[in-house]
Amino acid sequence: MPDSRDSLWSDTRSLSSMLGFAPTQPAPEVLTPLFDPERLFDVCHVGLVLRAVLGVQVLLGLGLALAAPGFARWVEMLASGTVVSLTGVLLWLLIVCALRRLLARLAEPLQWMGLGLLGAGCALLGWQFLSLASEEATPLFRLVSVGLSGAAAATMLLTWLKLRERSQRPAAALAQLVELQSRIRPHFLFNTLNSAIALVQIDPNKAEAMLEDLSELFRVALADSQTAVSLGEEIELARRYLDIEQMRFGERLRIRWQLDPAADRAKLPPLLLQPLVENAVRHGVEPNGEGGDLEIRTRAQGGEVLVEVVNSLGAPATTRGHGMALQNVRQRLRLMHDVAAKFEIQAEAGRYSVRISLPR
Repeated sequence: MPDSRDSLWSDTRSLSSMLGFAPTQPAPEVLTPLFDPERLFDVCHVGLVLRAVLGVQVLLGLGLALAAPGFARWVEMLASGTVVSLTGVLLWLLIVCALRRLLARLAEPLQWMGLGLLGAGCALLGWQFLSLASEEATPLFRLVSVGLSGAAAATMLLTWLKLRERSQRPAAALAQLVELQSRIRPHFLFNTLNSAIALVQIDPNKAEAMLEDLSELFRVALADSQTAVSLGEEIELARRYLDIEQMRFGERLRIRWQLDPAADRAKLPPLLLQPLVENAVRHGVEPNGEGGDLEIRTRAQGGEVLVEVVNSLGAPATTRGHGMALQNVRQRLRLMHDVAAKFEIQAEAGRYSVRISLPR
């Protein structure tokens, strides 16, 4: 297993470099908007596709109910219309998913025009599939109607995507604020610096290693929070944090790792794992004289990756938690992976576990 000092983060700098004891070439800071523009067209999530298809089918069923003379005829018309609508909607979503980066760079009028025309084309293609079972020629009026219906459906879907993006901006801003508040608590910094000061005279090498780990944690904490990182990078950062806590608690902190290398490439928001292990130390180790156990597991299983943080429970913590870190983790997972990610908490007698499921 590689040494935990060898960081996976690409631009790691030592504490001495950050304090100016060595020449450094700082990377230019890049300011990113609160919401990535291409996020508006990120329709690749299963949950979003299901909602879009269901919405179009409901509108189709209601519209045909107005024209159908009876239930049997309505079912027949709905079956035929579903061939056109499903083909058109799924093809439209697939193309938008593939071209989302290009669409994000277009001016808004071009977005409306281009996606409306794309909707018309997808609907006409769906109609051609339906027409294969009929030998009758399709009149021009019907083709125009199908094309206009496809364009209208595409316009409604685009309107829904824009409204969805705008409604999520306050939630994203709140998630970012909570994230900044819960990343590195002031008392953790205070305790770590005190531990380093105590080690300076006893073991300078350990004190230097602790401060290097601390500088790495804060470097990542101040980095761009919109960039996705790999699970392997998050595990490396959690190791650094736990190395610091291991120096503080010694044998009172008993850590067990069960890591699956096949899970390391899963993508997740940065600093998602660190608040979970910090909570585990705070509630499972710190208040107990005999310490506690902490177990971190990762496992690739089919098309998903499972992450578990399990800690023992003993005496209650001296200060009650407010649940902000857990709410932050849940919110950021939902914003990044929608329904493709799951977040579960389970509290049993003497045991507390947090389980996360991510797309592989």
